[in-house]
Order: sequence, then structure tokens, then C-alpha cells
Amino acid sequence: MTQTLQNKRLLLGITGGIAAYKSPDIVRRLRDAGAEVRVIMTRGATEFITPLTLQAVSANRVHTDLLDVDAEAAMGHIELARWADAIIVAPATADALSRFAQGRADDLLTTLLRASDAPVLVAPAMNQAMWRDPATQDNSKILLQRGYQFVGPAEGAQACGDIGAGRMSEPLAIVDAATALFEQQLLTGQHVVITAGPTRERIDPVRYLSNFSSGKMGFALAEAAVEAGAKVTLIAGPVSLPTPDRVERIDVISATDMLAAAELSAASASVFIAAAAVADFRPRAAAEQKIKKTSDIETMRIDLVKNPDILRSIAESKRSLYCVGFAAETENLLAHARAKLAQKSLNMIVMNDVSRSDIGFAADDNEVVVITSEHAIHLEKTKKRHLARRLIQLISEQVGPGNRA
Repeated sequence: MTQTLQNKRLLLGITGGIAAYKSPDIVRRLRDAGAEVRVIMTRGATEFITPLTLQAVSANRVHTDLLDVDAEAAMGHIELARWADAIIVAPATADALSRFAQGRADDLLTTLLRASDAPVLVAPAMNQAMWRDPATQDNSKILLQRGYQFVGPAEGAQACGDIGAGRMSEPLAIVDAATALFEQQLLTGQHVVITAGPTRERIDPVRYLSNFSSGKMGFALAEAAVEAGAKVTLIAGPVSLPTPDRVERIDVISATDMLAAAELSAASASVFIAAAAVADFRPRAAAEQKIKKTSDIETMRIDLVKNPDILRSIAESKRSLYCVGFAAETENLLAHARAKLAQKSLNMIVMNDVSRSDIGFAADDNEVVVITSEHAIHLEKTKKRHLARRLIQLISEQVGPGNRA
């Protein structure tokens, strides 16, 4: 299934109707589409299906009580309301529609609906006569006027034996309706893998070779890619930066560690962005004990061997990937960047001048030239987070929503 709900946080409210038996399949389908799902069950819903079942398929704790002492110590219903990008109620019984229309707030689901600004999608499920009842129709009109969206009900045979409108829509139809709640973004459906920060190459138990990379550019790219709707895996060298929201982070130390993580993550990726400053060389053999400084030794030699070229290895092993490299240069900037673009079989390379103290390593700002086989685009000095959004936009123009992998 295409990841049309990538990065979306969805609350599924389940009310007490026989159609609740389909709710685990709804959860599974939503997760297949990339969403994280949390479940709220009314007391009636637990008479038809167990919270344990929904916990198993959602991989999250199921919420059932408004007055849950443990949850409410942290204002649980408010936190759930803030967490949700959208709320889906499936099945929504006639009683549930009535309670929603009245503005009730006497259980967890109705209280959460009052506390949330997220869009609400309702999937009615009831006997055909109950759906046709004027009170139910009036309640539905009230909810529509308040901005609630409906999917179904569908027509067909019902559990009671009647035939007509009232069946809950099928899980895939509910997923499609949930997807329609959101504008499809620049990288919806894409899996973007980003490397960031330096690597450390061990000399002995207390020393290592490294560089001045802070990881700020790579982390800014991860945030921008999430904003654009992508699933993001961030492979980070040793940096002291917080993990961006909704980003899967893999921490590594050395270049060989980073290569192993990149190969594993790139297998399911469509875009690979190598923003890390990987050490070109490492000691041939790291000392097991600390190397001592003694009075009779004035110099020390370390035998270095070349590290693997992570970006080139990934680009050559998976031709379907859209590969973006960074060229941190101090001289002959464009010439060196164009050479790397060709040598490493890249789709795009981002060149910046790290000899300048106002941009590049450790700075909050950057200024780059984006180079492809067809053009070179100068992006003026700005905050790295703004630059990251521009770079993601340029990449998305080449890749677009969908799945390139």
C-alpha cells in the first residue's frame, strides 16, 4: 500500500456497535498507509471486542476511561487531543452521533472531541431504519455543519438481516477518506534516508580522528523532509542535537558503522541524502590500551587506511535511488563538486565553502550551490533550516510524491 498517511498521527474512536469487529482491520490498514494509530474505546465498544486486540494491532496502549488516574495525572485527554492530526470514529453508532451533536463531554471520546481542533471523520454503522430516522439525520446534518466529515454508510445486508443504508464503510474506504483529510505533500509516500554529523575513527581507548561537523545541516534536512510528508531515517554520527519529531534516528560512531546502517536503511528508501562529514581515513589498527606519552618519544606515526565511500557505494548498489551528496570544499569549489557528481554517479550535489567561518561547520547559516547534470543553482546565505526546506523542494521536483524505490 502507498504510504499516503506517512507521519500522520490518527486517533481511532470505537463505539459500541457490532461493526466494531472490523476495527482491528481499520487499524492495520491505517498503519499500512504509514500512520501511527492510537485507539479510544467506549464502554459499549469493549462489549464487542477487547482492548487487548486493539492494543496488539495498534502497538499502542488502548484508552478506555476518562478518569484514568495514571493518564490524567499528565492531563491524558488533553495530550491525546494535542497529539492527534485527525480523529476517526468507526463505527459511529446512532447513540454516538446523538452525543456528538449534543456536545456531550462525559466520557473519554466525547471529551477529547471537545478538546481537539483536529479534523473528525465519522463512519456511521447502524440498522437501516435507525439511519433513516429523522433524529439521526438531523444529528448528522448538525455534525456536517460543524465541519465533521462522513464516510458512508454503505448499503447492503446488515447483521440484523435488513438490507439498506447503514453498513459501516469497508476499512479501505475509511483509509481513503482519512487520506483525503490531508493535502498530499511534496514527498508523500517517499522514504528519505539522511546521514548527518561527523564520524569518529578510534586511535586508542581515549583518542580518535574526527572533524568539525555539527550535524546541523543534516538534522535540518530531516525536519524539512518530515514536513514534506516523507518517512525519514536519520543516521547520525556523534552529535549533541535532539532528534527531530517523527524521525527514526540511528546513532553510529565510525564510517564503517555508518555504511552498515546506510546499506540497511537504503534498501527500502527512494531518496538518499549524504550530509555527513565522513572521515576519509581511519587508523589501520586501533591500540587496545592508551598510547602513553614518554620522554624519549618526540613524534608518533599513525598508519591510516582509506574509509569506504558511503555515498558512492549506496549510489552504485541501488540505481533507483535519488542520491544527493554534499561537497564541503575550501578551493576550486565548483570544479571539485562537479567531479564528485560524476565520479559517484549522483543525481545532485550541494557544494558549500567550509573555509568561511560564517557558514558551514558548526554555523547556524549556510550558503550553497546546488549542482545537477543540467544546472547549477545558487542558494544565498540563510538559516540552515530555511535552506533545508529549499533543498527538499528541489529534490521533490525531481522525485515527487509516490514511491521511487
